[in-house]
Amino acid sequence: MSFSSNAKNEISRLETKEDCCVLAELAALVRMNGTIQIMGSNKYILKFRTENAAIARRIFSTLKTMYSINVEVMVRRNRQLKKNNNYLILVNDTDISNKILQDVGFIDEEKTNLLFPSYKVPNRIIENRCCKRSYVRGSFLGGGSISNPEKTYHLEFVTNNEKHAKDLSNIINSFGLNSKIVLRKENYIVYIKEGEQIVDVLNIIGAHQALLKFEDIRVLKDVRNNINRIVNCETANLSKTIDASMRQIEQIRLIKDKMGLNKLPNNLREIAEIRLENPDASLKEIGSMLNQPIGKSGVNHRFKKIEKIANELRG
Repeated sequence: MSFSSNAKNEISRLETKEDCCVLAELAALVRMNGTIQIMGSNKYILKFRTENAAIARRIFSTLKTMYSINVEVMVRRNRQLKKNNNYLILVNDTDISNKILQDVGFIDEEKTNLLFPSYKVPNRIIENRCCKRSYVRGSFLGGGSISNPEKTYHLEFVTNNEKHAKDLSNIINSFGLNSKIVLRKENYIVYIKEGEQIVDVLNIIGAHQALLKFEDIRVLKDVRNNINRIVNCETANLSKTIDASMRQIEQIRLIKDKMGLNKLPNNLREIAEIRLENPDASLKEIGSMLNQPIGKSGVNHRFKKIEKIANELRG
């Protein structure tokens, strides 16, 4: 099961005690996941569709509790694509469907017009901070997803209405986050790409187990990346040391063949002999092997003098 599905299963089991929060979550589900099917003159039904059984149960129980109605649930198998079951939750009563749509502010309370529904989130729905959290939770259940944090950090909400995308983004950003909107095909995507902010969203919607799992993965990735950086740095430094040592040995041997090391000043002859005996040693280590130890910069200065002599011998 995907990371996103596990998070949805977790928050689908959360108990919401306040009626205002239940309504806020339902308002989000209607805008993200609900469809209205017109059956005839002045008759229509409200439908929800999901592939997640836990979300289907939550929608079913929410409607049953809030409106005391018989809700029909249909299960369909998508044989062509061999995917999971599709769950359809149907409110077959037009009057109840109308009341639900009015309660969540999807249609006007005074003038019912299904052709011009309101995707704008009413202020009364998200008046309290707890209701904003519930609205984000409902939006995630209805049209949200999180990429596998092992691969990348990406959380998104998919909606087909620009006004709703802006409202949802503003609600998320009211918690100090920085969600953005992008148009993908015919849908508007509200997304977050920063790991820390995704953790905050998981906390907002109450997916605490998913949050801990996400943090564990994030810490392991950071440790792994730091180790890789250290290893790469050490490898690069070792490569530089070896290259410099080979170059110095080549210059010393040239001097030895052309004029002999005994013709060098004592300080250069000593360091040249130590280098030939210790080809893998660093400049710091060579400096500590001298009769009168010197620092790394002093050793480097002497090797530059040797390099100059070798270049002169090359002509």
